[in-house]
Amino acid sequence: MNDIHPDLARGRFVVPGPEGVPDVSLRVFQPAGLKTTAPALLWVHGGGLIFGAPENDDRTSIAFARELGITVAAVRYRLASHSPAPAAVEDAYAALRGLVAQARHLHIDIDRIAIGGASAGGGIAAGLALHAHDRAEIRPVFQLLVYPMLDDRTTTRTDPYALDVRLWTAKSNRYGWSSYLGDAVAGPDVSPYAAAARREDLSGLPPAWIGVGTLDLFHDEDVEYARRLDDSGVPCELHVVPGAFHGFDAVFPDVEVSRDFWRQQVKALARELQQSRGRPRSAAECERRQKHHEQP
Repeated sequence: MNDIHPDLARGRFVVPGPEGVPDVSLRVFQPAGLKTTAPALLWVHGGGLIFGAPENDDRTSIAFARELGITVAAVRYRLASHSPAPAAVEDAYAALRGLVAQARHLHIDIDRIAIGGASAGGGIAAGLALHAHDRAEIRPVFQLLVYPMLDDRTTTRTDPYALDVRLWTAKSNRYGWSSYLGDAVAGPDVSPYAAAARREDLSGLPPAWIGVGTLDLFHDEDVEYARRLDDSGVPCELHVVPGAFHGFDAVFPDVEVSRDFWRQQVKALARELQQSRGRPRSAAECERRQKHHEQP
């Protein structure tokens, strides 16, 4: 880790990728001189599944690490332009496993790892929550979903609202999802790991926070996913910003509505990481923790 500021260090770690594909790199920020275990956030960048990089979210990663005193690891996943589904979520899961494997070196509390992302990254994070739940190897304690891209079936929308949104449009949406899913887009055979809204049973997932603006193309699917999480017994805080379009906080980061949007994320993340400190563990989790501590 290299110090980038007196109170913050930055590093890059490479962890094994899914079987048969390249390794996965993580861009890591954490408090400088961290000696005791602390929570971590695995962050997934946006970009409509077709572009973007962890560096694009350095401002957010640094802010989370500095504000909360946690380790933030931003994953560099394969993009749909060269690697269709399920490449992105597979890379995200490899990153999650890599964080656990590197936990001793990075001083990460493996029982307090949250996952999150914005836009396409939020959708990948939601798919990662499903994937981790089904694998039952690692249990993230929270999912922070910032205007997440959750449902490929929105590519079929033709209503005036869908045609009159800003920044991420219906045309952009069709291109992104089609690049990731190919001919399967909007069809019956799309995996929930690729489009989390396809999952019928959402029970057992970690608590969530979902934030979205009323003028965002993803507004309806995000609100619906939040409702379904709640109906499934998964606590989900929904934060809707009146008059906000997709990515408004990235375009205008210094206006008060954007600052408040970020403060709400910090508040939710801090609360869940604190509450998870003494949360009872399952037998499988206790076994996993014991094996982790037995590693040389």
